[in-house]
Amino acid sequence: MSPRDTIAALRRGEVPDEEALRAFAAGLADGGVSDAQAGAFAMAVCLNGLGETGRVALTRAMRASGEVLEWDLPGPVLDKHSTGGVGDCVSLVLAPALAACGVYVPMISGRGLGHTGGTLDKLEAIPGVSVDGDVDRLRRIVGDVGCAIVGASARIAPADRRLYAVRDVTGTVESVDLITASILSKKLAAGLGGLVLDVKAGSGAFMGGTEAAVALARALVETAVGAGCPTGALVTDMDQPLAPALGNALEVGVAMRVLSGERDAAPRLHDLTVALGGRLLRLAQVGNDADVARAIASGAALERFAAMVAAQGGPPDMAEDWRTHLPRAGVIGDVLAPEAGVVTAIDGAALGRAVVALGGGRQVEGDRIDPSVGLSEVVKLGQRLGPGDFLCAVHARTGDEAERAAHAVAAAITVGEGPMEPGPLVREEIG
Repeated sequence: MSPRDTIAALRRGEVPDEEALRAFAAGLADGGVSDAQAGAFAMAVCLNGLGETGRVALTRAMRASGEVLEWDLPGPVLDKHSTGGVGDCVSLVLAPALAACGVYVPMISGRGLGHTGGTLDKLEAIPGVSVDGDVDRLRRIVGDVGCAIVGASARIAPADRRLYAVRDVTGTVESVDLITASILSKKLAAGLGGLVLDVKAGSGAFMGGTEAAVALARALVETAVGAGCPTGALVTDMDQPLAPALGNALEVGVAMRVLSGERDAAPRLHDLTVALGGRLLRLAQVGNDADVARAIASGAALERFAAMVAAQGGPPDMAEDWRTHLPRAGVIGDVLAPEAGVVTAIDGAALGRAVVALGGGRQVEGDRIDPSVGLSEVVKLGQRLGPGDFLCAVHARTGDEAERAAHAVAAAITVGEGPMEPGPLVREEIG
């Protein structure tokens, strides 16, 4: 079936077979499909959908458009994916914790998108670290250390790279079918034996409502399992930042404190890491939540993280002296509560946009990120405050930028009458 015939079938509401979708994905990868055809394909899928069978077929086709890794290692190869939130630095803790449990983690991650931070940007806040996704380098580091966090190589799911760019300019980003195929084609091309998905819901997430997040989580799990990868998902709370810091170096700092055994530095971050890691270990039948918690508390996860950083070009003493390696902003100021009350709402997306405006994210493609800027010690939902009490600290390049961020933060945090009881960290488990 030609690209034109595939698009025409989709327009009529028909689902092309896997052979046709595989041919279309190959055309995306090698240029045989034009930009106009790619855009028409994305719009037809967005309008008419593919259903479960079509989602599985498209995911498998996009995975097969490039190299699919195979591993010969003495333990399971597992990974995690998050749909994105604010203060979410789980990957920095989870990958080394799993490695300390005897699991191998080839984590292919992304950069910041919109108001959410990117794992690659956070890792690059550490001087010298390279997130080059060269496949041979990934194999070596994962084999030696147990984990690596890198970007997607051009050899991995090239059809997705092409279709993702088209979706961004054709208003088809929100399609559940295309989101599912995009996420899973890259993850499954890494040769995984198991995957856990962290699907965010709340004010700081892309999928704001729980119902929409559950629908996406179900689609992802059904598709991944249909494509042959054991998968589970947690729908998790993003009505407040996961960690009390937003910004690349600041989030690395929080992750380092948790890896150093300071659970109280970010209890929600710690507990979600344990829940996601435990779900993965149970999928692979090699452990549970308690094993992940022990890996963190014992310092074994910290040792793996430091080894990974060194293997990826960073400083060799990250475990002992990490504070000296993280950049610091030139201006640090406090944001204070205007009145007494209880923190009843936090607009996570607005906090994320404030960090982007400080220079901690990209407003247009190609922007340089300042890893030192952001917010720290952000208050929690349900916290009781007096007038003039601390809401958070702003880390900025200039006084003017700090003042603008302070106004944005104050507007994003609602202080009202209490009491207010935050919802559960894990809203639903699927698969």
